[in-house]
Amino acid sequence: MNHDNLARVAPSDVLARIMPVPAVESETLRERTIAELPPAPFISTRVISSIVRSVEGLLVGLTGLGIAWTNPTLSPLSADSHYVLLMIAAAVALPALANVFGLYSIQSLLRPAAHVTRLSAAWTLLFAVIITAVFLSKAGDSYSRAWLSVWYMGGLAMLIISRVATAFLVRRWNRNGQLNRHAVLVGGGKPAADLIGAFDASRDTDIAVVGIFDDRDNQRSPASIDGMAKLGNVSELIDFVRRARIDMLIVTLPLAAEERLLQILKKLWVLPVDIRLSAYAQKLHYRPRAYSWIGNVPFLDVFDKPLGDWGSILKTIEDKVIAVAALVLLSPVMALVALAIKLDSKGPVLFTQKRYGFNNELIGVYKFRSMYHEMGDATASKLVIKGDPRVTRVGRFIRKTSLDELPQLFNVLKGQLSLVGPRPHATKAKAADQLYNDVVDGYFARHRVKPGITGWAQVNGWRGETDTTEKLQRRVEHDLYYIENWSIALDLYILWRTPISLLNTESAY
Repeated sequence: MNHDNLARVAPSDVLARIMPVPAVESETLRERTIAELPPAPFISTRVISSIVRSVEGLLVGLTGLGIAWTNPTLSPLSADSHYVLLMIAAAVALPALANVFGLYSIQSLLRPAAHVTRLSAAWTLLFAVIITAVFLSKAGDSYSRAWLSVWYMGGLAMLIISRVATAFLVRRWNRNGQLNRHAVLVGGGKPAADLIGAFDASRDTDIAVVGIFDDRDNQRSPASIDGMAKLGNVSELIDFVRRARIDMLIVTLPLAAEERLLQILKKLWVLPVDIRLSAYAQKLHYRPRAYSWIGNVPFLDVFDKPLGDWGSILKTIEDKVIAVAALVLLSPVMALVALAIKLDSKGPVLFTQKRYGFNNELIGVYKFRSMYHEMGDATASKLVIKGDPRVTRVGRFIRKTSLDELPQLFNVLKGQLSLVGPRPHATKAKAADQLYNDVVDGYFARHRVKPGITGWAQVNGWRGETDTTEKLQRRVEHDLYYIENWSIALDLYILWRTPISLLNTESAY
């Protein structure tokens, strides 16, 4: 692969050359595909461009400040100084101007040497505007000519160094396949062949198609299309996405197949991926603004991956910062709870329970032990009820006050949980003697985001026992509302409401 260009092919050259194979080998194909896909997560090119813009703006500002600071005759931060205003203006204007010059595309970041002339032109043009503004405002006596000259040269040098460092990182991500979104086509035949051809003919796409899933047999939907193998049916796709790094599902079925489309989307919407309907070969055309585009290929957006682009980054920062602060502040409380548990009954202080996490992944969730050690229920196959003899004296108190959940802050630091999100449920948890996923249709859609220590359902009164289908239904409805309406402000509001909601212990025991 030429690392100076964004890879636009499937991650495995072997898979791209697979010849039609019998259906009995589909399981082997899926396993090979999963093994050969890079496990490293997709890095949004939008996020990369945004970070580079901010860094470059900050660099030119700080370079000017550093040069002024080394000059004992200048006071750049004094109350009557115009230096800071000039540096702030340059820091804000440079990213905007560089964007006009096309300097934040992935191609420009991958190949800095080919774009250094444009980068120099953008900085020179900006500096010419600065000098002209200083001259026309008759403020020339307020600025040091030596400082302006050194700032121009130093700023240009810092921009070039920054581009070289950025290229080193971006090329490494490109080699790892992290700049490609791994896509699966749902539906084969001619529509899939046309779409693959459109991707090949389109420039600047970040899609790597890794396979096709179709319920039809090989006569109606060939086992291989343009070298791309059919890996299974739609039901098998769900397990495939949960095991492989897949970022997008592209449904190639025509809009006329409405009933079949609805059946497929009803199965797939529980997955934490973008789901797009190919509009490339559709006979019904909409206004251009109705489509989203990948290169020159139009799509209709059906479902978006929750917390895409900046969302997941901001939520991770929120989780880590608040979790560390909470552990520091609550460590005395946690120590007292651990001591009380140890004095009250025999057994370990902590209890680890397997629960479903993001994308249905099994994780070990930490809790303070609230039951007698010999009566512990690792799978939660039997719900805790009021006056449950399995619960210790200390256990009743810490369950009512939710102090037993505090060790889950360590799960947050490990990246398994978020502070706020749908509560993780144990593998055998039941409502009305039925497993949760059998009670509520689309229950696993809760797992499109990381589960949380607290959530929208909990602060709205739906915490504690879920002994009826209605209670579970209300909880899932609140969880789905949270996923669709997530924001940092909503998270902070839930965290603020959580201590208040804990005062209601009616259903917690």
